[in-house]
Amino acid sequence: MELIYHDKDIVVCIKPPRVLSTDEPGGLPELVREALGDPKADVRTVHRLDRVVSGLMVLARNPKAASELSRQIREDTFEKEYLAVVHGAPDADSGTLTDLLGRDKARKMTFVATEPAKGVQEAILHYQVAAKNDTMAKVRIRLQTGRTHQIRVQFASRGMPLVGERKYSTLDDPCEIALFSCKLGFAHPTTGKSMVFTHEPPEIYPWSSF
Repeated sequence: MELIYHDKDIVVCIKPPRVLSTDEPGGLPELVREALGDPKADVRTVHRLDRVVSGLMVLARNPKAASELSRQIREDTFEKEYLAVVHGAPDADSGTLTDLLGRDKARKMTFVATEPAKGVQEAILHYQVAAKNDTMAKVRIRLQTGRTHQIRVQFASRGMPLVGERKYSTLDDPCEIALFSCKLGFAHPTTGKSMVFTHEPPEIYPWSSF
């Protein structure tokens, strides 16, 4: 469990893949408490990453910090960026993807809808190709909306599934999903100071291919 920063109000850490963001046995808050050496510490999830996704997360250490960080997320002043590796490459080196996304709760899967309907929401992301080779591209992504599995579905629906994707791809990649939370930016919940954290993905396949 890698702690990047912590004080009396927040903890910034690297969530490992296949760890739940929420507070339950084996979940990220429990791992953070272990890393802090205090099994009874107040550690609260304020935003989430999919279970299979890794990277930077910030957690609150008291109710006031949780409330303030949640407000920033709600009012879209909380900055998040991701890196992904996709099969293929976008036609343009930068652009915006816009879709209508629905959710199949029974199958726990998100899908692209063809028209507005109950439960269907607009999904928007902005991307920039950071590197590419003959078969894959590394893409930097900024979400404008935060729909479930949004990045994964928007790229997969265009024939560019993320490397390591199991749910929205039929390809059998020998790795965890290549989606990493690489940047967080927010105002400290107590001091108001601007805080920006960045981190690179691990030097393993497919990240090491670039």
